[in-house]
Amino acid sequence: MINISIFQRITVAVICILGVLYALPNVLPENTFEDVPEGMPGKTINLGLDLRGGLHLLMKVETDVAVEEMVGNLEGAIRQIIRDEKAFPKGLKSVGMAVEFNVSDESKLEQIRERIYQSEFGTSIDSIGSGGLRVEITEEAITERRTDVIQQALKIIRLRLDPDGTKELTVQQQGTERILVQVPGADDPEEIKRLLSTTAKLTFHLVHPEIYRNGQRKPAGYLDLRGSEAEGGQRYWVRRLVDVGGDRLVDAQPTFEQNRPVISFRFDTAGAQKFGRVTTRNVGRLLAIVLDNEVISAPRVNEPITGGSGIISGQFTVEETQELALLLRAGALPAPMSFLEERTVGPGLGADSVEAGKNASLLGLVLVIVFMVVIYGRFGLMADVALLFNIAIIFALLSVLQATLTLPGIAGIVLTMGMAVDANVLIFERIREETLAGRSPINAIEAGYKRALTTIIDSNLTTLIAAVLLFAFGSGPIKGFAVTLSIGIVTSMFTAIMVTRLLIVFWLKRSRPQTLPI
Repeated sequence: MINISIFQRITVAVICILGVLYALPNVLPENTFEDVPEGMPGKTINLGLDLRGGLHLLMKVETDVAVEEMVGNLEGAIRQIIRDEKAFPKGLKSVGMAVEFNVSDESKLEQIRERIYQSEFGTSIDSIGSGGLRVEITEEAITERRTDVIQQALKIIRLRLDPDGTKELTVQQQGTERILVQVPGADDPEEIKRLLSTTAKLTFHLVHPEIYRNGQRKPAGYLDLRGSEAEGGQRYWVRRLVDVGGDRLVDAQPTFEQNRPVISFRFDTAGAQKFGRVTTRNVGRLLAIVLDNEVISAPRVNEPITGGSGIISGQFTVEETQELALLLRAGALPAPMSFLEERTVGPGLGADSVEAGKNASLLGLVLVIVFMVVIYGRFGLMADVALLFNIAIIFALLSVLQATLTLPGIAGIVLTMGMAVDANVLIFERIREETLAGRSPINAIEAGYKRALTTIIDSNLTTLIAAVLLFAFGSGPIKGFAVTLSIGIVTSMFTAIMVTRLLIVFWLKRSRPQTLPI
């Protein structure tokens, strides 16, 4: 433990220097590192809603719309099943949460019934009259759909607001149909609201061969949709049944084609196969790309597209392609959202909390420093130097990760300062015991580090496990506390075992004392 290699010395020195450099932006004026290159020191810790203020939103998920879509999807699926069986539907209509129909060929009714049973819809099927069926969606399927909609909405909202997963957002369910969203430091509330209110439901539909004409009767099984401004507001008859769903997208990125901003997209394996089949069977037809019930593009299928990827083009700006790509990557909201409550939380409370946290941290730091010097003298002073490096490394890591610091996070840092010297206390007490047992200074330090190491690892490992569990099962502020505590445990292990040991060994080899001042 006394012999430290040149490589270890350099590594410890580099980590400590980098820790100080990356922590500096948090204490220097805001614009000091404004023009530094990416990857260099310059990032600061994000403050949470309780410290910095931000946006508080309470939204309602319109699950009734998603339930109504179940009936429409069921109707389209039944229509397709009847056609696949080479029969013709008669009087097919939706009645509440059920679909009723008759078929032209009664001999195929049982086969149609069997295929509906095997479909993904949770339904009950009853016979009506001669050659007719009533297919009703069950209450269990409706309840399951409502639950799935809420869970999917929670996931998508978080992905839209925090695609990198580094911000400490609060996104949680309240009641059965409400979602609470808190965004710390929100600079543009309207932009966030627009981002959340956009459904971003992307679907691909075949366009009817006939050109849309005003006053002409809409073909059966088709929808009347308006094109975007980029399409000149032209109207289209697009097939009601979705040919390929946007839920099969695995990636969407903004890019350029012929110096125009476009969005490139890529399907998963199943989506690529389905997209390939649709384009292979419909060469020469228009394929409408529909976003939130608006045709944003309707290109002609000139050849089969079997690679599973494509381009969405239009009169987009660069900013629009970036936002649309983000929305498509995050996925479509399963139902529309309405805003029930909106509050902009001012930084007044945050400033008080920051000041109180700062005072508590400084007081705790001073008390720990004084305690270590009084009890362990020169050795305690070395532990205090390591403690300062520990704090710098914690702030550096939080800055690099762009983590969000909340009031519980500050509590985690204050707790870490006390725990950071805990390992040194164990080592120093062990060294003191070895010294009293008559060992020489070098042997006492060697034995003290070796025999205390197992206890230090065990105690910190158990605390780290608790912090990991808090992060895994907690939410919001609890996760903030767990993050700072976990980082503090790891950094304190490094500074206590490596930094303090390096300082002690350097002093020992330079001074060669006959007794230890401990």
